Amino acid sequence: MPTHAKLPEYVERPIKQKQPFLWLNDSWLPLREAQQTSELSLRDLHDAQQRLEQFAGLLTQLFPELAVSAGSIESPLYEANALQKALLGERAMGRWLIKGDHALPVAGSIKARGGIYEVLVHAETLALREGLLKPRDDRRVLASPEARALFGRHQVAVGSTGNLGLSIGVMAAALGFRATVHMSSDAKEWKKARLRARGVEVVEHAGDFGMAVAAGRKQAQRSANAYFVDDENSRQLFLGYSVAALRLQQQLSERGIEVNGRHPLFVYLPCGVGGAPGGITFGLRHLFGDDVHCFFAEPVAAPCMLIRLALAEDQPISVRDVGLDNRTEADGLAVGQASEFVAPLMRALVSGVFTVPDGELFEDLYELEQTEGLRIEPSAAAGFRGPRWLLESEGGRQYLTSRGLTGRMNDATHILWTTGGAFVPEEEYLRFHARGKLARAAARAA
Repeated sequence: MPTHAKLPEYVERPIKQKQPFLWLNDSWLPLREAQQTSELSLRDLHDAQQRLEQFAGLLTQLFPELAVSAGSIESPLYEANALQKALLGERAMGRWLIKGDHALPVAGSIKARGGIYEVLVHAETLALREGLLKPRDDRRVLASPEARALFGRHQVAVGSTGNLGLSIGVMAAALGFRATVHMSSDAKEWKKARLRARGVEVVEHAGDFGMAVAAGRKQAQRSANAYFVDDENSRQLFLGYSVAALRLQQQLSERGIEVNGRHPLFVYLPCGVGGAPGGITFGLRHLFGDDVHCFFAEPVAAPCMLIRLALAEDQPISVRDVGLDNRTEADGLAVGQASEFVAPLMRALVSGVFTVPDGELFEDLYELEQTEGLRIEPSAAAGFRGPRWLLESEGGRQYLTSRGLTGRMNDATHILWTTGGAFVPEEEYLRFHARGKLARAAARAA
């Protein structure tokens, strides 16, 4: 750790020992005050939503599976009563739902939201600049032979552990771009194979996510026709993710679920570099104000957002600076350093961060399939222990008391946000399943 960076001792000790830990954000601000700390606003969220609506016809043309949703890339909201009972027993607390971004069409993960949005915006910008598109034109022009010829002279690149690479690569290739994904050593082989099958160039790097991003960024800078999607610093990715809040608001309304002082909303989001959970948190806080409580979940070996937010000084820090190795089975969350675009925004918005050992990821993955029949990848289960942290830990009970929520938990809604898994090959999932079954047996024996 840099000599001028200092974590509080109560944070540093469990982090270094890889002990599961709940950190509460004492820099959280009421929305009215938090809005004064950011240049982004509710208008940016609505602008991104309207822009996506303009692309709906194009998306339906490129991906026929989107015809049933009229070009909207959206995930279902599942009831999770059986999972709640399995994880909490008779200590039920409110209503549990699963926001199933593991089942998002086209890319099969939460990264479809931001990744596809950014590629579309880049394609639109190029076409407008070259005179192939006018502001009021139907965006299906972007699938024309002329547009494809233009895009074929340009490269879209990204650094990824897997899921963002899939969303960027699939969308870029569908439009005719030369697509390149720089992948870290912890990326799954099946994700590399799926990209190559779509005509995407995969460049493998021996290092972790940060090294893949750095290498991809450096290579893209050498070409005037290369566009690098920067997961560490992208405003467009962030806004693409944020639109999920508007979609969730609609889904809750359709079910008659209220969100207000008497009916609080708790959302548990797996966190890697921070773009997806950060964008969603930004959107939810701007829609529901102080009645929504967002918690991030990170692996014990890679809690990059937790340590970044817990620092007294506002500066970059890596998990390696506190002696961690960033090695986890949650490949989508294996990130050493949090986004320097997202972290400052989250300082006033997120309620807290908790960490999860790999064994619990597999155990909860298995429990989800047994109770609700849903299949996900390990990183997508990271948020499942969130309600238990609030109910059983001293810090969780302190949080509920300090916010006046103790007597309102039976009227609360809890959303476990899953992030990937729809495209996991059968043989790969069966390995997850077997490990989860063993982990559950061991936990019950203990």
